[in-house]
Amino acid sequence: MTEKKKLGRNQKDTNDDMINLVDNLNQKDDLKYNRRAFLKTAVGTSVALGAATIPFSVKAMLGIAEKDYERVEIAKLSDIPEGDSVTFYYPTESDPALLIHTVNGDLKAYNSACTHLMCPVFYEKTQDVLLCPCHAGYFDVNNGHPKAGPPQRELPLIEIEVDNGIVYAVGRQYRHG
Repeated sequence: MTEKKKLGRNQKDTNDDMINLVDNLNQKDDLKYNRRAFLKTAVGTSVALGAATIPFSVKAMLGIAEKDYERVEIAKLSDIPEGDSVTFYYPTESDPALLIHTVNGDLKAYNSACTHLMCPVFYEKTQDVLLCPCHAGYFDVNNGHPKAGPPQRELPLIEIEVDNGIVYAVGRQYRHG
């Protein structure tokens, strides 16, 4: 057996650069950064993220996550003529909302931030619709669903009660997922 054949796999037997390209590979890196290690990391991360959401899922299933909203006075019913609207904030001071006394005499309330880009929504009495003037978005005043324009989701509904001629906000519903 000649001396050349006894050389190991990564030992140089020539000085030709094209043949010695394997010198730039590090066997330790090959063992550390391979597909198996990547898959182990991906599976481990997925299991950890899934386990992290378990408390939220349990809360949602038990109904613990649902908030109890305060009863907040909006306005006297006599101060809102048919075809008019009143701006108020519900459930916090940073959530603008709109109470509408429609031309048909119904009371409706929605959060007034457009679901497209959060521009304020106004009641358009002549067309009996809610209008977002930023991008010409129209919402149905009866249910808050988008009628035209870029908005794709309905406005959050504010639940209201009328007690002794005073309109109260008592809750909020997100009707889309």
